[in-house]
Order: sequence, then structure tokens, then C-alpha cells
Amino acid sequence: MDARLNLFGNPVAGKVLRHINSAGKVLTDSALPAATQELVKIRASQINGCGFCLDMHTKDAAKAGETVLRLNLVAAWREATVFTDAERAALELTEQGTRLADASGGVTDEAWANAARHYDEDQLAALVGLIAVINTYNRLNVLTRQPAGDYEPGMFG
Repeated sequence: MDARLNLFGNPVAGKVLRHINSAGKVLTDSALPAATQELVKIRASQINGCGFCLDMHTKDAAKAGETVLRLNLVAAWREATVFTDAERAALELTEQGTRLADASGGVTDEAWANAARHYDEDQLAALVGLIAVINTYNRLNVLTRQPAGDYEPGMFG
């Protein structure tokens, strides 16, 4: 499969990606736990059907020490016993923040309050930013049909 647009070769797309990547770096460097960040990226990418991001973030998470069991159970996190309460709160917020069009009220107060019980204000800001940024990456990749499978951890620096 060939991409509809070369996001990495087009000068306009390159400028857009540099700005999104800068926001992503702020989030990566935040106090939000790295494992939680990868789980959020994986879950949003599953919902959005972004193979490119799933390929990247499952490989990055595995390289960082995430277990195969947890990676395999992200899509079924509600039934899985391998996630902490904090991770479960982040995954719920991710799902609701990703599926905004499916819910007339957006993110519920309950989901927000649950996340706020586990994360301080800076971590919540990072979590909200991360959900927004991964959804942006997902949309760029799905719209342009970026192929998945060839990602190697660290290849984008």
C-alpha cells in the first residue's frame, strides 16, 4: 500500500509535523508516566484505526519494557486486571476524548473526576494534550493512508 501523501517529503506537511512534534516533545517530557503515555497512544490509535501509530507505539512500548500481556489487553482494559487504577482512569478519559462525536455530552464529569483523583494538574494537562496530539497524528495518518509495519523504535529520533 502506498500513502496518498508523503507526509515526510511534502514541505507543508513537514512544517505542520514539526509543530505537532514540538507539542509531543513537551508531553513526552512531562510528569505523566511514560507507560501511561504509551497506553493512551495505543488505545486512541486502536479506536481510530491508525495502523501506523499502533505499529510505532506498540513497538516503542515493548522496547521500553512494556509486557506483551498488557499490550495485548489494551483494547479490553475494562476486563483486564493488569492495569492500575490510574491507568484505567487515563484509558477511560482517552476513550471519551477520542470518541467525542459519539457522545452528546463529551467527556463525563465522572471520567474527569476519576482521572483527577490519580493525576495532579500538570499531569492532567499533559494527559489532555496527549489525547489531543495522538488523535491529530491518527487523523493525519488515516487520512493519508500511511502504511504500517516498517517502523523501527527510535527511527524518528
